[in-house]
Amino acid sequence: QAQLVESGGGLVQPGGSLRLSCEPRGFSLEHYAVGWFRQAPGREREGVSCANAYDATTHYGDSVRGRFTISRDKVKNMVYLQLTTLKPEDTAVYYCATSGPYCSGYGISADDFTSWGQGTQVTVSS
Repeated sequence: QAQLVESGGGLVQPGGSLRLSCEPRGFSLEHYAVGWFRQAPGREREGVSCANAYDATTHYGDSVRGRFTISRDKVKNMVYLQLTTLKPEDTAVYYCATSGPYCSGYGISADDFTSWGQGTQVTVSS
C-alpha cells in the first residue's frame, strides 16, 4: 500500500511561516495529483491545496489562497506546502494525499483521494 509521510509541522506565532513536506515511501509521485488537507478538532477535514501530476495547475481553498503555496520537486520526489502569514485558525493537523493524475476542477474533496499520510500538527499561537 502506498505510504505518505508528512513533516515540517510545529508551533509558530501568528504571521509566521512553515514549510510542510510530503514524502512518498516506495513509489513515485510522478503520476499522481497530490493534495493537502487539514483537520482541526471538532471540524471536518478541509481541502487546502492540490497540484496536478503532469502540468503546473494548482488549486487552493478560499481560506488559504494567497497565503499558501503548493510545489513539487520532481528530482527529490517530494511535494511541499509553504504556509505564510499564518493565523490561529490555521491550527490543525495537515495531511497529504494522492489521487489520479488531475485535481478535480470542482473543489478539493477528500473523497477523490485514496492514499493518505498520518499528518503533521501545525499550531499557530502567541
